[in-house]
Amino acid sequence: MAQTARETARDGLPKGFRSAELGWPELHRIPHPPYRLPLLGDVVGASRRTPMQDSLRYARRLGPIFRRRAFGKEFVFVWGASLAADLADEARFAKHVGLGVANLRPVAGDGLFTAYNHEPNWQLAHDVLAPGFSREAMAGYHVMMLDVAARLTEHWDRAEASGRTVDVPGDMTKLTLETIARTGFGHDFGSFERPRLHPFVTAMVGTLGYAQRLNTVPAPLAPWLLRAASRRNAADIAYLNRTVDDLVRARRAADGGDTAGDLLDRMLETAHPETGERLSPENVRRQVITFLVAGHETTSGALSFALHYLARHPEVAARARAEVDRVWGGTEAPGYEQVARLRYVRRVLDESLRLWPTAPGFAREAREDTVLGGRYPMRRGAWALVLTGMLHRDPEVWGPDAERFDPDRFEAKAVRARAPHTFKPFGTGARACIGRQFALHEATLVLGLLLRRYELRPEPGYRLRVTERLTLMPQGLRLHLDRRTAAAGSGRAPRTDDAGKAGGTGEAADAGGTADTRGTARSEPRCPVHRAGD
Repeated sequence: MAQTARETARDGLPKGFRSAELGWPELHRIPHPPYRLPLLGDVVGASRRTPMQDSLRYARRLGPIFRRRAFGKEFVFVWGASLAADLADEARFAKHVGLGVANLRPVAGDGLFTAYNHEPNWQLAHDVLAPGFSREAMAGYHVMMLDVAARLTEHWDRAEASGRTVDVPGDMTKLTLETIARTGFGHDFGSFERPRLHPFVTAMVGTLGYAQRLNTVPAPLAPWLLRAASRRNAADIAYLNRTVDDLVRARRAADGGDTAGDLLDRMLETAHPETGERLSPENVRRQVITFLVAGHETTSGALSFALHYLARHPEVAARARAEVDRVWGGTEAPGYEQVARLRYVRRVLDESLRLWPTAPGFAREAREDTVLGGRYPMRRGAWALVLTGMLHRDPEVWGPDAERFDPDRFEAKAVRARAPHTFKPFGTGARACIGRQFALHEATLVLGLLLRRYELRPEPGYRLRVTERLTLMPQGLRLHLDRRTAAAGSGRAPRTDDAGKAGGTGEAADAGGTADTRGTARSEPRCPVHRAGD
């Protein structure tokens, strides 16, 4: 739960939530919604289920910087491109852990995403784990990504053959969970063999939802208003901890083996190259949870939004599919280097992340007293939340048609013409997402495989609705599939034993070893509960 402003960190700044009155001397100059109520604040017309989308609506009315008040807490939001670029200045601003992120600390502690800037384990973990996202490491992960994608396409083939639609968010969640579990930790959750999502996902969704709900009730009343939810959250956290403890215990018992060199091995065995420090057992657990949650939750949302737009824009899908057929040809298993050559497919992904960044905001705090945009004074420790979804819709950057889906916004010439810091789906600065290249490679590969294999059709009458659980996800998205003919596209997504057949240079076979599953542990189907940087 958010902490009081009197609690201080080693740098002398208060930890947890800091209301804007403490840090913005001229707060009155920042507009706020009309109809502000005593005690309750700006709650007229607000939704507890979609607070981020509420903020997007206010942003359109109030301008590039505005504030909202709820239950005595004042928040400052920024989305104008020039102000967001100012906040991206690492010399003056740093990551701020606040809002729902701080509410995740009971489960993630000082993991990469939730660590306060003063906590030493952030830099230690970052330096130890950064080599796990090198080009060499990524080429090795590619083989396992192909194997997990094959499990998805087998699942979708069965649905297509029986005339059933596919649950896009659910299946993308299974895909990305298996991918990060296999590549990072040598673990198999068996997601595609289950009729329902794995209990780990259910518990993870529960903790994310609870963290968001904490921001929608007065802090003094939370123990009473969220009593039942708090008990469920405690059970969810306990299940996440047990799952990860079992995973780590199995790895220690295996003593390396065929998984040597993955993220878990780095956490357990690698010392900092300069200090010789190692991650503590408690911090290893927190980092594993962080990677399992963050490593699949946002990527599954990005893939789901991209598939929605591809189904809604058949001309875009046709152009992307033609690129896949041209670049990959008839090769069964596209090699690692061949994925980067899908430039238009990557533009589709980037445009989907522009309109619906699955991590919808990031907070920045002032390192010292400063003036934002030359107009708004901020004291040291004052913070603002950058609304990424509105930054990506700023008409001064993206034009009057900023709401329109158009992948050509990311054509190389257009990207070079835009100012820096206008596209931020992975955050900014030293604490930006450490797994960015992993996520982009995985998502581009999967989109290419699905486009080559299927024609995608939307359900008649479906309108995009977005559910919020700190991250964003399309709600109720189902698609119809039509299998392409063997002449039009490859007949199947490859298993790992196809990796050596990668066309032309055989990159997948040469770059990172094999995807032998001998060291892969599978979770038991038990469900005791309901549901360079970060």
